[in-house]
Amino acid sequence: MATKVIYFTIAGRPEQAEFRSDFPADDVKDVFRAAAEARQHDILKLYNTRGNIVNICPKLEENTPDKPYKLEVVAAQCTGSLAEQLGFDVNEMESRLEMLEKKVMVDSGETPSVVYELRNKVEDFRQKLESVEHLSWLGLFKDFAVGSQSSNLPFYKRKLKKTDVEQRRVLEKFNKIKSVQLTDDVREFLRLPTFDNWQWEDAEMLLLLQQMFIDLEFTTRLNIELSVLQNFLFEVFRHYNNVPFHNFKHCFCVAQMMYGIIWLADMQELLGDLECFIMLVSAICHDLDHPGYNNSYQVNAKTELALRYNDISPLENHHCSVAFQLMEKPHCNILKNLGPEKYKKAREGMIFCILATDMAKHNEILNQFKSLLPNFDYSNSDHVNQLMKVSIKVADISNEARPMDVSEPWIDCLLQEFFNQSDMEKLEGLPISPFMDREKVSKSSSQTGFIQFVLLPLFESLGQLLPKLEPHIIMPVRKALEYYSDMTKAMEEEKRRKEEQKQNSKEELKNITKENGTLSLQKQNGQPPNTRVPSPGAISTGSNSAKERKILKSGNPHSNNPHSNQSIVGKTNIKAK
Repeated sequence: MATKVIYFTIAGRPEQAEFRSDFPADDVKDVFRAAAEARQHDILKLYNTRGNIVNICPKLEENTPDKPYKLEVVAAQCTGSLAEQLGFDVNEMESRLEMLEKKVMVDSGETPSVVYELRNKVEDFRQKLESVEHLSWLGLFKDFAVGSQSSNLPFYKRKLKKTDVEQRRVLEKFNKIKSVQLTDDVREFLRLPTFDNWQWEDAEMLLLLQQMFIDLEFTTRLNIELSVLQNFLFEVFRHYNNVPFHNFKHCFCVAQMMYGIIWLADMQELLGDLECFIMLVSAICHDLDHPGYNNSYQVNAKTELALRYNDISPLENHHCSVAFQLMEKPHCNILKNLGPEKYKKAREGMIFCILATDMAKHNEILNQFKSLLPNFDYSNSDHVNQLMKVSIKVADISNEARPMDVSEPWIDCLLQEFFNQSDMEKLEGLPISPFMDREKVSKSSSQTGFIQFVLLPLFESLGQLLPKLEPHIIMPVRKALEYYSDMTKAMEEEKRRKEEQKQNSKEELKNITKENGTLSLQKQNGQPPNTRVPSPGAISTGSNSAKERKILKSGNPHSNNPHSNQSIVGKTNIKAK
């Protein structure tokens, strides 16, 4: 019986399988499974050159090495959840753990640390189960590429979640340094908008966030246990995704600016500890689990978040929900010692602060705040709430108040996230956000309009109420506007100059082509190539005036160089390109 040789690739690696036509189908699949080093229950998918799935069976059509099939391997197929297949329910485990926790709490008056450790293990186990890549219809395929890096993948196939290795590395370092005493210089620098986030690693930023709570005396005044605060901060780090802009570094920058504003404007004296605590925690949590695509995309793509929140600030509602889900865990609940009334106020404050970061509400919030400025009353809770909203909005978009070497890399990060979204919108046939299109947006043009019409009016309104902020965050923003305006003008001038050069090149090329045509006509009439063809009037009269004879003698101005026309044409073509 003749054998078949089938050529295919697995993760870009060429392979080939050989089997007889009378082989059982399962044996044929085993051949492919062995070539792919797949497990017994892994799903195999074979695609032809047209991208269609073909059946792995003895009747598989033979091919050639230049037209290989493509084999993809997916993790074990599950009819239900993996936990159910293994015979247990994670939710039931959590419920039983909560009952045990309550019983221990009643019996002993406090929850032992071993219970927290057990809860952490259950949570880690849940995440591992949920991250099993068996959903082939979502494109989550098993990675067989040795040493492959997620950064080499297209943006829409990259994993957003932090890997276990990354989390473990940060946690280990944070545990080593979390008791370190920061110097007075660092603590003072941390209070200024000039603080440079790019010099600090993730674990070090967790330490800096911890220091903010300590220096504002929240740990003592609001009775926050240091170990609980540390757990909370690390969980926050874990729940920020690896996206270009809305990541943990952005979380830190917004929190650091909020912290700086609290110090610079003496907001603890003006508002109180709980209000400042709400603003700082809201700044830390304001973009939790951000997917890298804004509300416009969520609504147009009809994502799960848009459907869940009825198209109303889907991202901001999600960020807030994730924050309180984290604090539902006792070992992360920094609100647990506040008492019922303060807890209610803290929850309400966090909700309206985080929801205020939706830029769709920008004008509404700013106009409301401006209307209060002439008669602002710090004893009026509505006035204070508006101030808190504006303060977190300022912190959220405050990069331009920082030094240029700190702020400019953030613009590149933001544009990358914008471009990723517009690329995805093009792929999915969705409306394209004009300010995100890589073919239409430049750094200077995007910043000039944003600073002039969005950022500066907001900052100046806050500065009107809190004049101490003027030199720290408002003057730098004005300088940034001047810088990007000058850059925009320079780019427009350069564009105009290039257009003029292009037009001049076209005219020069046109004149040279005209001259070449004249020379060709002279040759056809038997005249010397260095003379011009007389005008029709001169030919008809049979005589030339003195002026015309002078022109005939002078000929082509480039006639002394036989390659002059060729040289000019060549340069003109280069310019035109």
